[in-house]
Parts: sequence; C-alpha cells; structure tokens
Amino acid sequence: MSRRVVCLRHGQTLWNVERRFQGHTDIPLDETGAAQAARAAGLLAYLRPDMIVSSDLQRALHTARALGGVTGLDVAVDKDLRERGGGEWEGLTREQISTGWPREFADWEAPGGEDVADVAERVSAAVRRWAARLEPDGLLVVVSHGAAIRLGVARLMGLPQEHWPALGGLGNCSWSVLEEGRKGWRLMEHNAGTLPEPVQSDDSPEATRT
Repeated sequence: MSRRVVCLRHGQTLWNVERRFQGHTDIPLDETGAAQAARAAGLLAYLRPDMIVSSDLQRALHTARALGGVTGLDVAVDKDLRERGGGEWEGLTREQISTGWPREFADWEAPGGEDVADVAERVSAAVRRWAARLEPDGLLVVVSHGAAIRLGVARLMGLPQEHWPALGGLGNCSWSVLEEGRKGWRLMEHNAGTLPEPVQSDDSPEATRT
C-alpha cells in the first residue's frame, strides 16, 4: 500500500485564452473552465480521495470545490500552492513579454517574479506536509497551477534542476499522479485527463510547447 497524490491543474480562465501571465493575480474560471472542473471532478471522484487541498487563488479553489461537492469532502486551503509569481509580467500577453523583455523571455525569468527553485521548494514542501497526514494507502488531491505543479513534481522526484524542463506542461484540468515508493516519490501519470492539446499556462515556453 502506498500513498498517492493527484496534482490537478485548475480549469480555463479568460487570461489562459488570451495567453496572459496570471501568476498571483486572482483570475476566476470562465464558463469553459467551470465545465472542465465539473468533468474532472466526476472522473477523479472514482478514485475516492481522502483529502483535497487547494491553492488560495479562486481559479484553483473553485476547481477544488467542484470535486469537494461530488465527494462530500471539505477543501483545505494552502497559500504555498499558489502559482509562480510573475512580477512585472502579470497581466501581459506572451507577445508583450517577448517584445518588452527579449532576454528575460528567453530565460523565462520575470523581473520581480519568483525564482523557479523557490517555487519548487514551497510547492513540494506543501505537498509533503499534506501527504504526511494520509493513511498508508491514502489519496490526496492537490489543486494548483501549471508551473507550480510541474516544478513541485520535479522537486519531489529529486530531479536535478537542469532536468526540470524534461517535464512538459499541464493542460487545464489535467493532472499528474505521484506515488510514494520505498525510495521516494515517483511519477505514475503526467498531464492525464485530456487528449494532447496546446497548453496555455504561465509555465515556460519549453514546458508548454506542443
């Protein structure tokens, strides 16, 4: 018996469609995103999760509450599961960023934004903290954001930072599944739940390219 964690990305927002960097800006789900959250909730409910925890940003929290409504579980909130902060880029389109900050765009390092290593550490620490509350065969659903999940998963798996780009991005309301093994966490599924499609995310161009 092993603990498992499902890392679910939030549903679509208008800023996803417009390819705007969201970061910590508190953008709601759009109509499509709400439908995506309902669909994901119906699928993930079959896994019978024991616990749901979400980022405090409403796009993640509303996605989590859709699953909570189906399963009857309360949704805990953890600010450490927020998306990577985008500094001066929040609210700007990918095109505006590449034009205004060509060097920073190439490295995907937003002026005033969070460092990827810091995001990886806070998200992975939050997942470990909540997973520690599970029974040995328990299942935790973590509802968060594209870059936050990818970086947190990479850190949980112990990948060297230079190999983090090997993990691709996550589509809206897609998820990754981690299982706790004898030697640590291992990735069982990644970007599951949808057919392959372009990923509109705050994640790096490398991670979101299709």
